[in-house]
Amino acid sequence: MDRRLTPYSGRVAHVSLSGVVNAPLTEGLQAQVTVPVANLCDAPDGARDRQLLLGEAVTVIDRDQGHVFVMSAKDGYCGWMAEGDLGQGPAPTHWVAAPGTHLYTEPQVQAREKMALSLGSRLAVVGSWGAWANTPHGFVPLRHLRALGDWADDPVTVAESLLGTPYLWGGEFALRAGLLGPGAVVDAKLRQALSGRQRHADVAGSASARERADEAGRPDLLEGPCGADRRPGPADPCQRAYNVGGL
Repeated sequence: MDRRLTPYSGRVAHVSLSGVVNAPLTEGLQAQVTVPVANLCDAPDGARDRQLLLGEAVTVIDRDQGHVFVMSAKDGYCGWMAEGDLGQGPAPTHWVAAPGTHLYTEPQVQAREKMALSLGSRLAVVGSWGAWANTPHGFVPLRHLRALGDWADDPVTVAESLLGTPYLWGGEFALRAGLLGPGAVVDAKLRQALSGRQRHADVAGSASARERADEAGRPDLLEGPCGADRRPGPADPCQRAYNVGGL
């Protein structure tokens, strides 16, 4: 079983694994990410597999000295994260559709910013003030948001909006995401803008790169050979999880 997709901490398992693993079972507790970006790691304080963004929902399965083992509600990814990065709050209603935005203390750009948010972050909009959305975390420009379910249509357009973003292995935050160029955004950010797609190419399913490119409606978008267990060097083409163009 792929540990990244198996809700089993090594001590406690999710009830979905009943009869599969010999371990205490739990339904887990529901929580959501309360910081702009949180690392999802292979062990407490371990190596980062990927990241989760503000508002993303998780199921907490196990705890260990300030860390929690969770399963992402979006795509089933599992791993360890800091317990302090989780909390409770109203269900998100909108997602950040701009490459990035800020939360402000007041509905004006001159106000002090509270935090920066990435494309794909999720917020509960509880009201509006002119051109501003009011959320439990602060105010954000309405034009930077779209309702959940109102996803982007074209993967390459989303990718091209993030050209030049510096690479970070497993990154999700648009300012330092796991991408180098337009095609690489598909691996990290396109799932945020289109739907809940798998994070890494090696767990994206059995469909070929061409089939997934055709499914996305962009035959010029082809998947690269990367996987979460591979740690590429600076010159390794696997720094780009997807490529735009021909193979």
